[in-house]
This record gives sequence, structure tokens and C-alpha cells, in this order.
Amino acid sequence: MIKGINKPLNVVILMFLMLQLSCNSDILYSESLVMTCKIWKLNDIPTFDVPVTDTIYNTNVSFIIRTGSDYPFRNLYIFVTISSPDGKSISDTLQYDIADEKGNWYGKGFGDIHELNLPYKSNVFFPLKGTYQFKIRHGMRTGDLKGVYDFGIRLEKSAGK
Repeated sequence: MIKGINKPLNVVILMFLMLQLSCNSDILYSESLVMTCKIWKLNDIPTFDVPVTDTIYNTNVSFIIRTGSDYPFRNLYIFVTISSPDGKSISDTLQYDIADEKGNWYGKGFGDIHELNLPYKSNVFFPLKGTYQFKIRHGMRTGDLKGVYDFGIRLEKSAGK
């Protein structure tokens, strides 16, 4: 009798997962790179080659970082360089708070892992089709940034267009 209950439960779970995936249809690109030994070394520069095939929609760009409780700071500085298909590039220096003054982590988490969405740019218009390259380097005052599990990027269609 228990085996008969599992089949309908499996179908419900499968339908729920398919519904969840279809609700994220506005995600154009998402990738994450795992840091070796949970350490983001200064010379480890996550690089994301983002294919842009649609120049009609505006896009929101954000970064995702997953840290552990042994991350020693409550903020994060990063240097971002974006290169377009025609070879032009721009660079930004960004600072994000990832915990409050009492050490409470922002974002969501379970156990030791804390995940935070870091908004970068909203309503970005990519004028050229092709591959845009995003290079991100941490800008903290330590060479080895402990407690970083992974770092990623996400591009989503903007709600405005």
C-alpha cells in the first residue's frame, strides 16, 4: 500500500518542479563558479562569457555570492570589467554590505551557507549581439578571502520591457 502512495507523490513533486522552472523563464543567463577550498584568492578572477542574442529586451544584471560563517567581513568590494563583442570595455568598483553591524547575514541561508543576491545594473540595454565577458575580482584587503563558497552572475529580462 505504501508503494501506491509514492507514485502519485512523485507525480506531484515532478509537476511542482516543472512549474517552478517555467516561472523562471525571464532568466536569460545564470552561472556560478565554485571557489577551491572555500577561498577566493586574489588571482582567481571569475570570468563569465555571456551570449547575447536578443538586443530588444532590457536586462537586469546581478551577482550571487554564497559565503560561510567563517567569512571574516560584513562587506565585499569587487572590481567588475565588462567587455563587449566589439572589444570595448568598462570597469566598475562596487561595495556591498553582506551582513549588518551585529553580524546578521543578509539574504537567505541554511546552516553555514548564506546566499545573497547583489544587484549590479538594472534595465541594461545590450546594443550588439555576441558574447559579453564579465570579469570579477574581489577588492578586499586580504589576498585570500576565506569563507566564499561560490560566486555567480544572473541576467534576467527587465520587467519594464
